[in-house]
Amino acid sequence: MPNSLMPVVFIGHGSPMNAIEDNEFSRGWEEVSQRLPMPKAILCISAHWETRGTWVTAMPKPRTIYDFYGFPRALYEVTYPALGSPKLADRIGQLIQSPHVEADQQWGLDHGTWSVLVRMYPQANIPVIQMSLDRTRDLPFHYELGKQLLALRSEGVLLVGSGNIVHNLRMMVWEDRAFDWAIDYDTQIKQWVMEDDHQSIIHYERFGRAAELSVNSAEHYLPLLYILGVKQPGEEVRFFNEIIWGGSLSMRCIQVG
Repeated sequence: MPNSLMPVVFIGHGSPMNAIEDNEFSRGWEEVSQRLPMPKAILCISAHWETRGTWVTAMPKPRTIYDFYGFPRALYEVTYPALGSPKLADRIGQLIQSPHVEADQQWGLDHGTWSVLVRMYPQANIPVIQMSLDRTRDLPFHYELGKQLLALRSEGVLLVGSGNIVHNLRMMVWEDRAFDWAIDYDTQIKQWVMEDDHQSIIHYERFGRAAELSVNSAEHYLPLLYILGVKQPGEEVRFFNEIIWGGSLSMRCIQVG
C-alpha cells in the first residue's frame, strides 16, 4: 500500500524571508519538491490559521495573506496566485466524519503556506487549499483528525504540514546558534519519528522542560501531528534542513514516503 501513496511532508518554515532568500532552507524545499511526484492538488495545514472549529478554504482563487509586519517591501510584493479547489474542500468534508468541516470563503493562503510553496512550486500551477487548526481541541484530536485524511494520499493530493518542531520566539536570539534544550528536543523528535512512537510526540509534556520550552504555544507543533497521522507502517522517512537557528527555532523538515 505505501508505494501507491503520495508522500507527505512537514516543513519547518521559520521566517517568511525564506520566500525570497536563497539559503540552505529554501534550497532544501526546492530539492524535496523535485523528489516528489507532481501533485494534483495540495492541502496545507499551516501554523498560522487558528480557529474555533475545523475549516477548509473553499474559494476558487485564494488571496495571498501577509500575516506579518516589519519586513522588507520585496516580501510584500510576492504573490502566490495558485487556484483554490472547492472540489477538494468538498472531498475533505466527505472524508472527515467528525468533526463537521466548515467551508471558508475569507481566509486564503497565509505565509505558512505560500512562503514555502513559492519555493517548492514557483509556477503556482497546482491548486492549493488550507485546513485550519481548531485551538479549542487537544493534541490527540489533531492526530486523529489527520488520520482521516489518509485517502487523499491515494488521490494524488500532497499533504503539507507547515510549522516548526521547536518554536519559541520569546527566547530567540538573532544569532546562528542553538540552545541545548532545543537540540535535545529536536533530536528526541527525530528518534520518536524513526521509531513510530507517535504517542510520545503527542504527549510531549512527559519529556519535561526541553519539550515545554520547545513546543511553547503549540500552534507550530500541531501540523506535525497531521503528517504523522497519515504515515503508514513501514514507510520510509527522510529528514532535511536539520538545523536549529536563532537558539530556539528548528528548521527540521520531514518527508514520509
